[in-house]
Parts: sequence; structure tokens; C-alpha cells
Amino acid sequence: MIHRIVEARIRSLFDAINRGDFEPVLNGFSRRFEHAFVGTHALGGERHSLASTRLWYERLYRLLPDIHFALDRVSVRGWPWSMLAIAEWRESNSGTDGVVTTARGVHVVWIKWGKMTRLLIVPETHALLGTLNRIRATGVEEAGAPPIVD
Repeated sequence: MIHRIVEARIRSLFDAINRGDFEPVLNGFSRRFEHAFVGTHALGGERHSLASTRLWYERLYRLLPDIHFALDRVSVRGWPWSMLAIAEWRESNSGTDGVVTTARGVHVVWIKWGKMTRLLIVPETHALLGTLNRIRATGVEEAGAPPIVD
């Protein structure tokens, strides 16, 4: 039963992201957490505060304003004090230049008593780098900015 509740919650967080609303994600973090995105690019790095994580989501929407995730599978295992959820997804966006791209990836989420303690985002890096490089070539310097970290 608890696994279904957590799966539904994960799906609702992706629905919020698809609507451009990252506040439910921020509200889902525990007091101490890690938000990590694989890579050393504008969206890469690790964050441990709500302030820097908020800046990261704001950057995400500036670079990929119509980003949309379609969930293929959500798997949840463990007990309320130590759960692991894996969300497999397909993402599409048209960047800031209108060129539609798609990619696959996973979110790995560690959960303790209903709060996320670690979120690891693992995209198809080559597709993302191609998108960021293409956007930067149109004059959007932020696509080549250093990662937001703390």
C-alpha cells in the first residue's frame, strides 16, 4: 500500500514539473537533502539548499521552457524509513530555439518518512549537451554557464 502511495506522489511531482511548477518538488525535500544532476554543464552539479535548488529549477525552465516528462515506469521499494524510487522517463522540449528534442533518463529518489533525502537525475547526457550547445549558439549564454552548486 505505501509503495502505491509513494508512486502516486512521484507521478504527481512529474505532473507539477510538466505544468511548470517546481514548488511541490522543493516542498518534498527533507531538511537535509541532495539534488544532483549528472554532468558538468549548465544543469549539472549538486545542490544541498532550497535556495540553490530553486535557482536550478528556474534555470531549467529558462533553458527548456516547455520541458515535458512522460513516465514509462515508477518502481518503489523499501520501508517508510528507507525507500528507493526509480522513475524511468522520456523527456521532450523545444529549448529556447524551437527545435524539438527528445531523450530518455531516470530519476533515482531516496525517501525517508515521506521526504526526499536525495534526488539523482540521470539524463541521456549526449542529447542534453547537444541541446545546450545548440541553444548557446543562438546567443543564450546561460546554456554554457557553470553549474549551480553549493
